Amino acid sequence: MGNLMRRYWHPIAGSVQMDGEEPTRPVRLLGEDLVLYKTPNGKLGLIDPSCPHRGMNLLYGIPEPDGIRCAYHGWIYGFDGKCLDQPGEPAGSTFKSKIQAKTYPVEELGGLIFAYLGPEPAPLLPRWDLLVWEGVERSLTESVLPCNWLQAVDNALDPAHFEHLHGYWGTWVNGRRGKGKEWRDVLPQRAKHHLKMGFERFEHGIIKRRVTVGADESHHEWRIGHPLLFPATLRVGGGDGRHTFLMRTPVDDTNTLYIRYQVRVPAPEESIPYQDVVPMEELPLYYPNGRLISHNVQGQDASAWIAQGAVANRTAEHLGVTDAGIIFYRRMLEEQMQIVEDGGDPINVIRDEAKNQCIVLPIEHGRYPGYLEPGGPFANMAPHPDIEVSLL
Repeated sequence: MGNLMRRYWHPIAGSVQMDGEEPTRPVRLLGEDLVLYKTPNGKLGLIDPSCPHRGMNLLYGIPEPDGIRCAYHGWIYGFDGKCLDQPGEPAGSTFKSKIQAKTYPVEELGGLIFAYLGPEPAPLLPRWDLLVWEGVERSLTESVLPCNWLQAVDNALDPAHFEHLHGYWGTWVNGRRGKGKEWRDVLPQRAKHHLKMGFERFEHGIIKRRVTVGADESHHEWRIGHPLLFPATLRVGGGDGRHTFLMRTPVDDTNTLYIRYQVRVPAPEESIPYQDVVPMEELPLYYPNGRLISHNVQGQDASAWIAQGAVANRTAEHLGVTDAGIIFYRRMLEEQMQIVEDGGDPINVIRDEAKNQCIVLPIEHGRYPGYLEPGGPFANMAPHPDIEVSLL
């Protein structure tokens, strides 16, 4: 699976994290320890931490306009890893031409920094709508989950968990805090008992659909649904024009960087001031007593992922009817891994500039820039699920 995940750009930090006192920061991605740095002229670089000269950690390097200079003896490495300067070598020496540090492409988009650790040539960084829309309000939170990334993604293909994890357990947890009724009163339609679920493959992954008690197939949760962007990003919606990417970056086998990237589309009569930076905050996982936070939706989801252990033992699972989406996704994973093994590009590896200007995605009942009707260009979408599951 590692070869597959290396074919994608992964979010590794918020841009605001590189605007503080330190222009370098440690990053761990796909099991590799790296150093992310920002030069005085605003360029980003991503490099192996060990200087090829004597091994000093480049976390303590000096970012300069053309790359990063080692603090120990002043060797400087460009964004492509080539050694550009060796102050201690004699004039005319060609020794630097023999030195190569390991570096990877890194790009900023929409207030996030993305890295690509796969084979060259690197594909295009996908320009998903939330990352490139203008005139919207952005914010993000991040946490490092002490568990494998696939545990968080499996949850995205499991619509039925909402009614119990967030509905029943969430009400019980909040009831113990004296806020059970308040919690029940704000639960959305998807917290009700599921009658039908659907999973539809589309160009960028899987669209998840559902019908719950009190609704039918005309409801936007079935008619439009919301997508999983393969391999690891879920798109969800909310009230007041909010759209959210739930992004899962594999740090290594037992840790996952979890980024909630939120965009609010203003109402037609509203304007949003220009944002110089996208604000970011750490999302806590634990109460002071060491128990996992469980009184809100984010905490309940994280609890379900983390409480499976660092790496879930899937050989001990007993998948039922409501797990059809998980099975569908895992088969897609196997299919895409085989495509990579055969030398092809998996889904969402984009190389055509013309198809990468702004990739607009469906979301149930969402407000879209330039549209008055909820659902925007997808308001009259006709569902064609590959799998339908009846729970009647």
